Amino acid sequence: GTELADGLAVIRVAGRYATPIPLAEAVLAGLLLSRVGAAVPEGPLTVVPARKLGLERDGGGWKLSGSAGQVPWAGQSKGIVVLASDGAEDYIACVDPSACDIESGKSIAGEPSDTVTFDGVTLDADAVFPAGDGAGENAILILGAAIRSLQMAGALEAILELSATYSMDRVQFGRPIAKFQAVQQSLAVVASEVAAAGMAAEIAMEAVESGAWLEVAVAKARVGEAAGKAAELAHQVHGAIGFTHEYNLHHFTRRLWAWRDDFGGEAYWEGRIGDSIAKAGADELWGIISGTREAS
Repeated sequence: GTELADGLAVIRVAGRYATPIPLAEAVLAGLLLSRVGAAVPEGPLTVVPARKLGLERDGGGWKLSGSAGQVPWAGQSKGIVVLASDGAEDYIACVDPSACDIESGKSIAGEPSDTVTFDGVTLDADAVFPAGDGAGENAILILGAAIRSLQMAGALEAILELSATYSMDRVQFGRPIAKFQAVQQSLAVVASEVAAAGMAAEIAMEAVESGAWLEVAVAKARVGEAAGKAAELAHQVHGAIGFTHEYNLHHFTRRLWAWRDDFGGEAYWEGRIGDSIAKAGADELWGIISGTREAS
């Protein structure tokens, strides 16, 4: 019931506080359902992130087949949005988790990441909707990448704040470690990575509404790179305490490590960007960079 930009802004704030709820997944699921004209059920929702299921006619309805791993929050959701194909066309449907076989698991962040088997799950004819371009495989990937970029941008802001505060509080050799040049240099690198990631995520948030994929691809690659560098340096600044379960840092860094691989990691998006630019040709490079030509 809100604008997409508002929902994405909330997702970024949730990432900054490592909110352990399927908010991002619910926004993505609701967006996909609304794009195909389906009703959005109440309660927590999730999405099968990178798997196209099988779909075949079953009397007057449909029957699903296949399984998917690493489905976030599947066991805690009221509906699982899936992309399925009958071989000729792609469809979107919202599946009741109670009709599926769910094997519980956890991501590196400690959040639910389940394996879901859909074999034999039946759906009414009016519960299955043509995906079209707005909710197809590519659209899910782009939307998911934008959402994860915003979550990571928020989490990066949190680890910068944690690291800066800790370096002022931790005293060694009679002075805060923030006074040591090596620590200052590490914090400066973290701050620059956080700033770059934040700007990339902002651009992705604007681009995703218009359906432009290149800015989202750049953001996912850039924010993922920042996540790796900043998390490493944040743990170095914190020393041993940063690895303890009782300290807050791991709530953010473990999520960063998990989110950077979701909906395509850096290598995937960088490869896709490179392929697009190479196909366009050298004469179109500046137009793509400057935004006067749209990447294919």
